[in-house]
Amino acid sequence: MATAALRLASQFPTTTTPAAGRRQRRTAATVRCGLADFIGGDFVRPDLGRFLEDVENHKALAIYPPHEGGYEGRYLTRLRYQGYRFLDLSARGLGDPETTLTKIHPVCPPHLGRQPIARWYFPPEVDYRLSLLPPNAKGLVVWIIEAKVLSKAELQFLALLPSLRPKVRVIAECGNWRKFVWKPLREIAGLPSSEEESQIGQPSQ
Repeated sequence: MATAALRLASQFPTTTTPAAGRRQRRTAATVRCGLADFIGGDFVRPDLGRFLEDVENHKALAIYPPHEGGYEGRYLTRLRYQGYRFLDLSARGLGDPETTLTKIHPVCPPHLGRQPIARWYFPPEVDYRLSLLPPNAKGLVVWIIEAKVLSKAELQFLALLPSLRPKVRVIAECGNWRKFVWKPLREIAGLPSSEEESQIGQPSQ
Protein backbone atom coordinates (compact mmCIF):
# COMPACT_ATOMS: atom_id res chain seq x y z
CA MET A 1 0.00 0.00 0.00
CA ALA A 2 1.36 3.37 -0.97
CA THR A 3 2.36 5.67 1.86
CA ALA A 4 3.06 9.36 1.90
CA ALA A 5 5.45 11.17 4.22
CA LEU A 6 4.62 14.66 5.48
CA ARG A 7 7.23 16.84 7.14
CA LEU A 8 5.84 19.14 9.79
CA ALA A 9 8.00 21.91 11.25
CA SER A 10 7.54 22.53 14.95
CA GLN A 11 6.84 26.10 16.08
CA PHE A 12 8.84 25.60 19.26
CA PRO A 13 12.64 25.81 19.37
CA THR A 14 14.69 22.87 20.57
CA THR A 15 16.59 24.94 23.18
CA THR A 16 14.77 26.69 25.99
CA THR A 17 17.27 29.56 26.50
CA PRO A 18 19.11 30.24 23.23
CA ALA A 19 22.10 32.57 23.28
CA ALA A 20 21.70 36.06 21.95
CA GLY A 21 22.17 36.34 18.22
CA ARG A 22 22.10 32.57 17.72
CA ARG A 23 19.55 31.09 15.37
CA GLN A 24 16.85 28.96 16.90
CA ARG A 25 16.76 25.42 15.53
CA ARG A 26 13.43 23.93 14.58
CA THR A 27 12.62 20.26 14.69
CA ALA A 28 10.92 18.42 11.85
CA ALA A 29 8.55 15.50 12.44
CA THR A 30 7.70 12.87 9.84
CA VAL A 31 4.13 11.58 9.65
CA ARG A 32 3.49 8.54 7.47
CA CYS A 33 -0.03 8.24 6.07
CA GLY A 34 -1.47 5.34 4.16
CA LEU A 35 -4.14 5.30 1.51
CA ALA A 36 -6.71 4.28 4.13
CA ASP A 37 -6.15 7.58 5.98
CA PHE A 38 -7.48 9.53 3.01
CA ILE A 39 -10.37 7.51 1.60
CA GLY A 40 -11.39 5.27 4.53
CA GLY A 41 -10.24 1.86 5.63
CA ASP A 42 -13.51 0.14 4.74
CA PHE A 43 -12.98 1.01 1.07
CA VAL A 44 -9.41 -0.25 1.06
CA ARG A 45 -10.05 -3.58 2.83
CA PRO A 46 -12.45 -5.63 0.66
CA ASP A 47 -13.61 -7.90 3.49
CA LEU A 48 -17.38 -7.48 3.29
CA GLY A 49 -17.76 -10.88 1.65
CA ARG A 50 -15.70 -12.57 4.36
CA PHE A 51 -17.78 -10.80 7.00
CA LEU A 52 -21.01 -12.17 5.53
CA GLU A 53 -19.54 -15.67 5.37
CA ASP A 54 -18.47 -15.51 9.01
CA VAL A 55 -21.94 -14.32 10.04
CA GLU A 56 -23.48 -17.35 8.35
CA ASN A 57 -20.85 -19.80 9.62
CA HIS A 58 -20.43 -18.64 13.23
CA LYS A 59 -23.89 -16.99 13.61
CA ALA A 60 -22.59 -14.81 16.48
CA LEU A 61 -19.69 -12.37 16.11
CA ALA A 62 -17.86 -9.98 18.39
CA ILE A 63 -16.84 -6.88 16.44
CA TYR A 64 -14.25 -4.22 17.28
CA PRO A 65 -14.85 -1.03 15.26
CA PRO A 66 -12.53 2.00 15.38
CA HIS A 67 -13.13 4.59 18.08
CA GLU A 68 -14.29 7.26 15.64
CA GLY A 69 -17.15 5.04 14.51
CA GLY A 70 -18.87 4.91 11.15
CA TYR A 71 -17.22 1.78 9.77
CA GLU A 72 -19.78 -0.61 11.24
CA GLY A 73 -22.56 1.03 9.23
CA ARG A 74 -21.16 -0.38 5.98
CA TYR A 75 -21.30 -3.94 7.34
CA LEU A 76 -24.79 -3.37 8.76
CA THR A 77 -26.02 -2.10 5.40
CA ARG A 78 -24.66 -5.16 3.61
CA LEU A 79 -26.52 -7.43 6.03
CA ARG A 80 -29.68 -5.44 5.34
CA TYR A 81 -29.18 -6.00 1.61
CA GLN A 82 -29.05 -9.74 2.33
CA GLY A 83 -32.59 -9.59 3.75
CA TYR A 84 -31.94 -9.36 7.49
CA ARG A 85 -33.97 -7.22 9.87
CA PHE A 86 -32.39 -5.64 12.94
CA LEU A 87 -33.02 -5.37 16.65
CA ASP A 88 -30.71 -2.68 18.05
CA LEU A 89 -30.07 -2.86 21.78
CA SER A 90 -27.64 -1.34 24.26
CA ALA A 91 -25.93 -3.61 26.76
CA ARG A 92 -26.26 -0.91 29.42
CA GLY A 93 -29.66 -1.35 31.03
CA LEU A 94 -30.35 -4.58 29.16
CA GLY A 95 -30.68 -6.57 32.35
CA ASP A 96 -30.48 -10.33 32.10
CA PRO A 97 -30.14 -11.07 28.35
CA GLU A 98 -31.83 -14.47 28.63
CA THR A 99 -34.88 -13.02 30.39
CA THR A 100 -35.15 -9.91 28.23
CA LEU A 101 -34.67 -11.61 24.87
CA THR A 102 -36.42 -14.96 25.28
CA LYS A 103 -38.88 -14.70 28.20
CA ILE A 104 -41.75 -12.53 29.41
CA HIS A 105 -39.98 -10.01 31.62
CA PRO A 106 -41.15 -7.30 34.04
CA VAL A 107 -40.24 -3.63 33.70
CA CYS A 108 -40.74 -1.11 36.51
CA PRO A 109 -41.39 2.41 35.17
CA PRO A 110 -39.98 5.34 37.19
CA HIS A 111 -42.44 6.37 39.89
CA LEU A 112 -40.81 9.80 40.53
CA GLY A 113 -41.54 9.48 44.24
CA ARG A 114 -45.27 10.19 43.89
CA GLN A 115 -46.90 7.39 41.91
CA PRO A 116 -47.12 3.85 43.24
CA ILE A 117 -44.45 1.43 42.12
CA ALA A 118 -45.89 -0.46 39.17
CA ARG A 119 -44.66 -3.44 37.23
CA TRP A 120 -45.40 -3.94 33.53
CA TYR A 121 -44.77 -7.17 31.67
CA PHE A 122 -43.35 -7.19 28.15
CA PRO A 123 -43.11 -10.06 25.66
CA PRO A 124 -39.71 -11.56 24.77
CA GLU A 125 -37.88 -9.11 22.53
CA VAL A 126 -36.48 -11.69 20.12
CA ASP A 127 -39.60 -13.84 19.89
CA TYR A 128 -41.79 -10.78 19.39
CA ARG A 129 -39.60 -9.45 16.58
CA LEU A 130 -39.43 -12.88 14.95
CA SER A 131 -43.22 -13.03 14.88
CA LEU A 132 -43.28 -9.71 13.00
CA LEU A 133 -40.77 -10.68 10.31
CA PRO A 134 -42.16 -10.54 6.76
CA PRO A 135 -42.13 -13.78 4.75
CA ASN A 136 -39.26 -12.59 2.55
CA ALA A 137 -36.97 -11.75 5.49
CA LYS A 138 -33.86 -13.88 5.87
CA GLY A 139 -33.65 -13.54 9.63
CA LEU A 140 -33.17 -11.22 12.59
CA VAL A 141 -29.85 -9.66 13.58
CA VAL A 142 -29.57 -8.72 17.26
CA TRP A 143 -27.03 -5.86 17.19
CA ILE A 144 -25.81 -5.03 20.71
CA ILE A 145 -23.68 -1.96 21.33
CA GLU A 146 -21.42 -1.48 24.38
CA ALA A 147 -21.29 -5.25 24.89
CA LYS A 148 -17.94 -4.84 26.63
CA VAL A 149 -19.83 -4.26 29.90
CA LEU A 150 -21.43 -7.73 29.78
CA SER A 151 -20.11 -10.57 31.90
CA LYS A 152 -18.73 -13.78 30.45
CA ALA A 153 -21.93 -15.66 31.34
CA GLU A 154 -24.03 -13.08 29.47
CA LEU A 155 -21.74 -13.27 26.44
CA GLN A 156 -22.00 -17.04 26.51
CA PHE A 157 -25.78 -16.84 26.31
CA LEU A 158 -25.58 -14.45 23.36
CA ALA A 159 -23.19 -16.84 21.63
CA LEU A 160 -25.68 -19.70 22.15
CA LEU A 161 -28.76 -17.68 21.17
CA PRO A 162 -28.60 -18.63 17.44
CA SER A 163 -28.74 -22.30 18.42
CA LEU A 164 -31.92 -21.60 20.40
CA ARG A 165 -33.44 -19.40 17.68
CA PRO A 166 -32.12 -20.59 14.29
CA LYS A 167 -33.20 -17.45 12.42
CA VAL A 168 -31.30 -15.14 14.79
CA ARG A 169 -27.80 -13.77 14.27
CA VAL A 170 -25.92 -11.86 16.98
CA ILE A 171 -23.46 -9.00 16.48
CA ALA A 172 -21.93 -7.66 19.72
CA GLU A 173 -19.66 -4.61 19.87
CA CYS A 174 -17.17 -5.85 22.48
CA GLY A 175 -14.58 -3.09 22.21
CA ASN A 176 -12.61 -0.92 19.80
CA TRP A 177 -9.56 -1.34 17.62
CA ARG A 178 -7.62 0.70 15.07
CA LYS A 179 -9.42 -1.02 12.20
CA PHE A 180 -12.67 -2.95 11.90
CA VAL A 181 -12.02 -6.52 13.05
CA TRP A 182 -14.22 -9.32 14.32
CA LYS A 183 -13.97 -12.70 16.02
CA PRO A 184 -16.44 -15.50 16.77
CA LEU A 185 -18.36 -14.64 19.91
CA ARG A 186 -17.83 -18.18 21.16
CA GLU A 187 -14.10 -17.52 21.25
CA ILE A 188 -14.53 -14.30 23.21
CA ALA A 189 -16.95 -15.92 25.66
CA GLY A 190 -14.66 -18.89 26.26
CA LEU A 191 -16.90 -21.50 24.64
CA PRO A 192 -15.65 -24.29 22.37
CA SER A 193 -16.31 -23.84 18.68
CA SER A 194 -19.01 -25.80 16.88
CA GLU A 195 -16.39 -28.09 15.35
CA GLU A 196 -14.88 -28.83 18.76
CA GLU A 197 -18.32 -29.56 20.21
CA SER A 198 -19.04 -32.03 17.43
CA GLN A 199 -15.78 -33.86 18.22
CA ILE A 200 -16.59 -34.12 21.93
CA GLY A 201 -17.87 -37.59 22.74
CA GLN A 202 -16.58 -39.19 19.54
CA PRO A 203 -14.14 -42.07 20.05
CA SER A 204 -10.58 -41.21 19.13
CA GLN A 205 -9.03 -43.23 16.37
